[in-house]
Amino acid sequence: MEEEKHQNQTLLHYWGNTSEEDYYKQQGIKSTKSHYTTPRGLTLFTRSWQPPPSIPPRGIIFMVHGYGNDISWTFQATPIFLAQNGFSCFALDLEGHGHSQGLKAYVPNLDLVIDDCISFFNSILTQENQQLPRFLFGESMGGAICLMIHFKNPDLFKGAILVAPMCKISEKVRPKWPIPQILTFVANFAPTLAIVPTADLLDKSVKVPEKKIIGGMNPCRYHGKPRLGTVLELVRVTDYVSSKLRDVEMSFIVIHGSADVVTDPEVSRELYDSAKSKDKSIKIYEGMMHSMLFGETDENVAIVRGDILKWLNERC
Repeated sequence: MEEEKHQNQTLLHYWGNTSEEDYYKQQGIKSTKSHYTTPRGLTLFTRSWQPPPSIPPRGIIFMVHGYGNDISWTFQATPIFLAQNGFSCFALDLEGHGHSQGLKAYVPNLDLVIDDCISFFNSILTQENQQLPRFLFGESMGGAICLMIHFKNPDLFKGAILVAPMCKISEKVRPKWPIPQILTFVANFAPTLAIVPTADLLDKSVKVPEKKIIGGMNPCRYHGKPRLGTVLELVRVTDYVSSKLRDVEMSFIVIHGSADVVTDPEVSRELYDSAKSKDKSIKIYEGMMHSMLFGETDENVAIVRGDILKWLNERC
C-alpha cells in the first residue's frame, strides 16, 4: 500500500517540490539551462552546474548521459555534487532524449551525436578558462560516447570518468537468436518501430525500491520498448568500441558494479587491461547494480562519489 501511495504522487524534481532556483541556492551552487543549435541544425537542451562565484573552479567536466536518460532528473545529483567540490559541469540532452529535438529514444547515427557533443563542448571551451584541466564523464551509453570522442579527438580532454560504460551490449539483455536477425531485417523498412523485446532497464538498474519510484516519476523518461534503429546502432557502436579498447590512451577511471546486468563489468576489466593509457584505474563495487550514482543506498552512492572526487583531485 505504501508503494502504491508513492507511485500516485508526482514530484516536480527528483529532490521534491522545491524550485530549481531555491534548491541550487541551498546546495551552494549556480546553474543555467539553455539551448544549443548544432552545425547540422539540431536544437539540443543544455545545462551547467558551477561552483558559486566565490569559489574559482578547479576543472571542467563535460558529461554525457545514458540511453533513455536525460540531464534534468536524477542525473543532476552527480554534477551538483561535483560543482559543490569546485568543478564546472556541462551537459546536453542527446538527440531524441530529454528536452532535445528528435523522435523520443531514436538515435539513428551515433557518429552524428558525437559530432554534436564535440561541437557543444568546444563552444563552452571558448568561454571558459583555457588553463583548467578538462575531463569527460559518461554513464552507460554515455561512456561509449566518451570513448568515441577520445578516438576522434585524442587531445581534447585530460581524462575521463567512465561509469558502467556500455562498451559492449551485455549478453544478459541482448535478445537471443533468431530475434536479432529478424529485427535487423525489419529495421531496413521501419527503423523507428519500438518493438525490441527487453527487460525494464529501470528495474534492472536501480537497487533501492524508493529510488525506483522516483526514477519512474521522471517526466522525460521513455517508457516504450527500444526502437529498432537505436538498438542496431548501439550494437554497431559497442562492437566497434569493444574492438578498439587497446587504442584508448587517455587517463581514465572506469567504475562498475559487480551485479550490473545492463552493461558487463567484465568488459570494463577488459578495457582496463587492454588500454594503452599510462594513467588508468578501475573500481568494481561488490554487489552494486547499474545505477551506482543514484540507485544504490545513500552510503554506497557516497562511496562511489568519493572515489570519483579523489581521482579528480589527484589530477587537478
